[in-house]
Amino acid sequence: MPTKTVQIPAQIPTADGTADAFAAFPDDGEQHPGVLMYADAFGIRPVIREMAGELASHGYYVLVPNFFYREGPAPVVELPDHIGEDVRPGLIDRFMPLIGAHTVERTLSDAGAYLDHLRAQPEVGDGPVGVTGYCIGGLLAVRTAAAHPDQVAAVAGFHAPVNADGPETFQRLRARAHFGHAASDLTEESLAELNQALDDAGVDHTSEIYPETVHGFTMSDTDAYDPAGLKRHWDRLLPLLDTVLGGGRG
Repeated sequence: MPTKTVQIPAQIPTADGTADAFAAFPDDGEQHPGVLMYADAFGIRPVIREMAGELASHGYYVLVPNFFYREGPAPVVELPDHIGEDVRPGLIDRFMPLIGAHTVERTLSDAGAYLDHLRAQPEVGDGPVGVTGYCIGGLLAVRTAAAHPDQVAAVAGFHAPVNADGPETFQRLRARAHFGHAASDLTEESLAELNQALDDAGVDHTSEIYPETVHGFTMSDTDAYDPAGLKRHWDRLLPLLDTVLGGGRG
């Protein structure tokens, strides 16, 4: 059975200031493998805390940074309890400039700081870590894993533009990967092209379209939420981390 977890706030020193964050981990006084989790574009909010807590309950120390910290602490944009299609376009308009300002250079600078902080925590064991992310966070996860192949052994992205940087990023990946795509995001032809690029780069991966899902299917506070898609995500993510990092428990 999953174990009881705790969540604590965190402050991560970076080259450009301090990133606010939170960590979730088992309340057992032991060390566990570390996982860096990147939220979707809407950032840290209750559903992200719930997902981090669920992952932590399976034997992981999960660090979730506010990667928009340069704009202020989370939430950088006030969000409703439920992100329906009536408000989503307006929110996207507000977040797109923040996403555009979060350049590759900023991503890579921050990633090193996040990993340093994660690995320095007394509750995190020695050994490699995992990185996972949602939507734009999935792309940040891939960039992080590619930039730190000596530290990141597992990477996952869900309804994420993981191929936005092209094959060059894949060629630097050494982590085992899983990518779960929304049916609304990729055609079967596009999936085949992506998987061929991963094969050509020598990435040990699984990459699939989750049936009948739309972009954002893991997020229960949105109209995109699909319970079967979320379950499939856990059914893929947990075995990946357990196999590579050895932290799973339940």
